[in-house]
Amino acid sequence: MSTGVRRRMGVEERRQQLIGVALDLFSRRSPDEVSIDEIASAAGISRPLVYHYFPGKLSLYEAALQRASEDLASRFTEPHEGPLGARLLRVMGRFFDFVDEHGPGFSALMRGGPAVGSTTTNALVDSVRQAAYDQILSHLGVTEASPRLELVVRSWISLAESTALIWLDGRRIPRPELERQLVHDFAALAAVSAAYDEEMAAVLRGILREEPAESPLGELVGRLVALAS
Repeated sequence: MSTGVRRRMGVEERRQQLIGVALDLFSRRSPDEVSIDEIASAAGISRPLVYHYFPGKLSLYEAALQRASEDLASRFTEPHEGPLGARLLRVMGRFFDFVDEHGPGFSALMRGGPAVGSTTTNALVDSVRQAAYDQILSHLGVTEASPRLELVVRSWISLAESTALIWLDGRRIPRPELERQLVHDFAALAAVSAAYDEEMAAVLRGILREEPAESPLGELVGRLVALAS
């Protein structure tokens, strides 16, 4: 027969529970709109006990961002198998899964939130961007990027972020179309750069050489040829 007595959580277990509760609330509403009282209620503890584990909402928000940033960075990890276009499309699918699941929190982080501008927050955002950058270079088989390639990859990462924010404001374009378009955008940025730089041209030729006609990048080539004819 159950006594109804709750198991006492250890310090780290309680901290992780509070981070999970906060992240869930921040994912559904802007962090500015979530109070410590709501977090305490959702966790089944008192307000003073929340402050026992975290000095304030900012520190709890930063801890939640740490977990979210690790999750988001992991979405860019992809096996080096098959054509690049198909790999990027899978990455974009996981990226938009995250954006879909954490819309208000993602938007608050990128547009402005309780911890925006803090050293911790900036470092977390930069770590996700760097993880994405490193992953793309690894898929291209490049250890050290040329200045033009670095510009292409970092510009594309920024484009993916801004596209996700615009999409969250009404979701007016079907997600699968947007994910595919972003893969095409990567190739388009690379193609423009390749028109000015032979090193980038060699990178682009290497990419397209491995792309079958039915792949996302092969499809883009076909569409462009059709437009030019």
